[in-house]
Amino acid sequence: MTVHFPFQNTYAALPEGFFARVAPTPVAAPRLVKLNRPLAARLGLDPDMLESPEGVEILAGKRVPNGADPIAMAYAGHQFGYFVPQLGDGRAILLGEVVDLDGVRRDIQLKGSGPTPFSRQGDGRAALGPVLREYIVSEAMAALGIPTTRSLAATITGESVMRETALPGAVLTRVASSHIRVGTFQYFASRGDTEGIKRLADHVISRHYPHLADAEHPYHALLEGVIARQADLVARWLLVGFIHGVMNTDNTSVSGETIDYGPCAFLDHYDPAAVFSSIDEQGRYAYANQPRIALWNLTRLAECLLSLFSDDKDQAVDQAQAILGDFPGKFTDAYQSGLRQKLGLFSRRDGDEALAQDFLDAMAKAKADFTLTFRRLSDAAEDASRDNNVRQLFADPLTYDEWAARWRQRMGDEAQTPAERASAMRAVNPAYIPRNHRIEAVIQAAVGRDDFAPFEELLTVLSKPYEEQPPFADYAAPPEPDQRVLRTFCGT
Repeated sequence: MTVHFPFQNTYAALPEGFFARVAPTPVAAPRLVKLNRPLAARLGLDPDMLESPEGVEILAGKRVPNGADPIAMAYAGHQFGYFVPQLGDGRAILLGEVVDLDGVRRDIQLKGSGPTPFSRQGDGRAALGPVLREYIVSEAMAALGIPTTRSLAATITGESVMRETALPGAVLTRVASSHIRVGTFQYFASRGDTEGIKRLADHVISRHYPHLADAEHPYHALLEGVIARQADLVARWLLVGFIHGVMNTDNTSVSGETIDYGPCAFLDHYDPAAVFSSIDEQGRYAYANQPRIALWNLTRLAECLLSLFSDDKDQAVDQAQAILGDFPGKFTDAYQSGLRQKLGLFSRRDGDEALAQDFLDAMAKAKADFTLTFRRLSDAAEDASRDNNVRQLFADPLTYDEWAARWRQRMGDEAQTPAERASAMRAVNPAYIPRNHRIEAVIQAAVGRDDFAPFEELLTVLSKPYEEQPPFADYAAPPEPDQRVLRTFCGT
């Protein structure tokens, strides 16, 4: 049985300064934890072949498939505001690219596959816990309808990795529309490599923004395109209560996908200042700071592109600033549109922004659960007798009552029936998110007992986040006080 990957390798065809050629380090005894069979089929791959012994060896990095041209990509990045001129894939190796059934080119990358020239004294390996976390959260994000990298497979290597203690080693097979980052542009800009920037920009336009190739000013249009996608992406994050945790420029994809799930988390109770990442001591990447940081990262991208805008530096800066000035409006439009949908409003009216903000402020004051409150509000939109299920989430129920009176008056301006409104709200207000305490329970079972049943069950629940699933109703509940996870970790 031969596993066939119809690889193409357009990034590996770029000049060698863009990457280092390096093969995965073979592992001792690979074992498949999970294959994403529907995703494999969408990629044009045979799931049965991937589950064969040869397929598992490929997914774990023990065997390099025919047609692969494995590379570690070079990039730089601002990490918590401090620039590092060389980062690169320190524990990830890009095997190659496939074109999926939709005609979209996808990278297939092994994460945790051994050291590379960019490892910076690291072992290049990954522990099982972070691999499961990324698998769970990335697939949950996909089910929520948010642009994201995907997880094709998780494998155990049969070897231990040393962190604070010895942990089971694992490899994540990750799929992305590409792994090109803002930090990739910074790598060449920091070296004064104008030709490298141009080659990279042309590659990105060809791969992600082909409609811009014939634009009058394609590099200006490229910046506009990346800004538009990032504005929409971060708005979507906020609308489901997601906190990325490490929004460094090397974790900002130019394709507009969520990438690099490290100390990420979803809000339980609503708190704009929420931080879960153990390394974000100053709250730089707090929930409500994410739009501001996205613009900061995009400004770094604009700086890299200045040489392509104009030979006159002052003119190039003015042009870049004008384009960057579109971000706040694009983000606000996407975010406010999303909030109206979450509140069941079908049209845009004066006062809607204040109505939504007042509700969020009340939720913050009451420490009401973000996901549960909006989901119950969906039920209340259909039947006012269900208001009590929302009221009980507020320490002072009168706060909700006063707001709900304004909300119902506003809904009365529209023609939709209560059932139509509730249905539309349930389509954007999930019942199930990957709550931190559930993820930690999955990891503990897998690492401590080699028990992956909780992992499988959580994936099943999260695959249909907007549907009521009575057998799994407990998964919609917030954590009890003793279950709360207050800190998440990078897992590197």
